[in-house]
Amino acid sequence: MSMIRDLRAAVRPSRVSLRKDSGPYDTTRDPAATSAVVDCAVYRDGHRVETNLPLTPHTAMRQVRRDGGFVWIGLHEPTEDEFAGIAREFGLHPLAVEDAVQAHQRPKLERYDDSLFTVFKTVHYVDHDQLTANSEVVETGEVMCFTGRDFFITVRHGGQGSLRALRRRLQEDPELLLKGPSAVLHAIADHVVDGYIAVADAVQDDIDEVETEVFSPGRKGSPRGTDAGRIYQLKREVLEFKRAVAPLLRPMQLLSERPMRLIDPEIQKYFRDVADHVARVQEQVIGFDELLNSILQANLAQASVAQNEDMRKITSWAAIIAVPTMVCGVYGMNFDHMPETHWKYGYPLVLSITVGICLGIHRTLKRNGWL
Repeated sequence: MSMIRDLRAAVRPSRVSLRKDSGPYDTTRDPAATSAVVDCAVYRDGHRVETNLPLTPHTAMRQVRRDGGFVWIGLHEPTEDEFAGIAREFGLHPLAVEDAVQAHQRPKLERYDDSLFTVFKTVHYVDHDQLTANSEVVETGEVMCFTGRDFFITVRHGGQGSLRALRRRLQEDPELLLKGPSAVLHAIADHVVDGYIAVADAVQDDIDEVETEVFSPGRKGSPRGTDAGRIYQLKREVLEFKRAVAPLLRPMQLLSERPMRLIDPEIQKYFRDVADHVARVQEQVIGFDELLNSILQANLAQASVAQNEDMRKITSWAAIIAVPTMVCGVYGMNFDHMPETHWKYGYPLVLSITVGICLGIHRTLKRNGWL
């Protein structure tokens, strides 16, 4: 127990520093390279075995079978041909290999005879100066992990979610690496979920900003609302975030509750902490979705109220204008016998009555809130 007492400190010393070291778009590999292997290393007695020549998956596995330890291979967006040799070398199940190559998988945990296949959705918050109807708020990637007795293989898809900083951090804690591939699996799970927490905090700020704009008073104390397209776009991004978080809860619960021969019992306890964090983020995301529904409905209601107010004003002015229109229409008729037309005070009297009626209507409508 003492060897992993500082497990969380080893793999999660600082969320901020971890993101700062790795960055969302770390260099992965040269696009012109013929291999998808980003890193390949053998770990024995908690330390990385240094070699004079670069290791290949085949030579690394030969060392492990001869001298013990485990091999950790990292790949980035391999093609079917590039992954075929590794799949044969480590005896990976064809269905898992197909999922790892094609990507676009939901988070899950699959158990095969001698390996575990785990899929994580990585989430990165896209910084923006101002939220618009076309703003990209979250960007997702994927990390697939093959966990065996003496090997650990990661397959990444997407431009973000680099594991280089995490690998370096684990190499600084030999006692943790002594626990084998299951310790690496936990570190990756914890790293991914920490990213969820950071993204949830950033999305919360965007939602607060939109909520403030919707309910803040505008000119003359009336709600000014905001663009419904911005709210809808943010809701779509939250839905994408939800698809990454929600399916991961069950795999983390399985890793923390069910005994598995490929997972060290001491490491298994720490998956409970990861599962708790996933559950908390899931509740946040569900709350975001419900809150955005309410904000969108409130914004649409405000737009409807504003339209009703405009119609009331138009109707009020039409009623006022109707009075002189009617009077002018009467006097515009070609009648011969209209005594007031020949009366000296007829014109000012009719004009005064017309203006008085208009002012009375205007005062009444304004008192009732129509103007």
